Amino acid sequence: MKYDDASWHFGAESFGDLPEIHGYTHTGIFVAWAMLSGLAGDLHTEEFPEEIDKLKSRKITPAEFFRNNCDGKFTDEDLNDLGNRFAHSYFENSYFDLYAQAADPEGQFENIYEIPSNWETYDKVAPKIDSAFDAWKRENL
Repeated sequence: MKYDDASWHFGAESFGDLPEIHGYTHTGIFVAWAMLSGLAGDLHTEEFPEEIDKLKSRKITPAEFFRNNCDGKFTDEDLNDLGNRFAHSYFENSYFDLYAQAADPEGQFENIYEIPSNWETYDKVAPKIDSAFDAWKRENL
């Protein structure tokens, strides 16, 4: 199952002339959060653990990880069973609103594509995903 694909966003009218990395940012934040929260699938934990280490040490940004290691495609292979259960419920239904509100609380950007692709954005969004994950677990596990 494919949850998202960066290429779907490049053609959006609101994407404009932004650097391509901005098409990877919003989903890259979620994917990086999952990798760093123990929800990575075997593809990443067994075949490319050094890439998760680069995330942990912040040698690459979440968007770079998503672009380089997932080819910009967020699929069920990227996550373990628990991660997929959460993503199926949360990513598709609530994540984009949470991302926009957490990453741009003052509304300084016209759309989510303009939000910077950096660790500061991750640090704003990750605690909100943590809270959503905790609430989801209380209801579903």
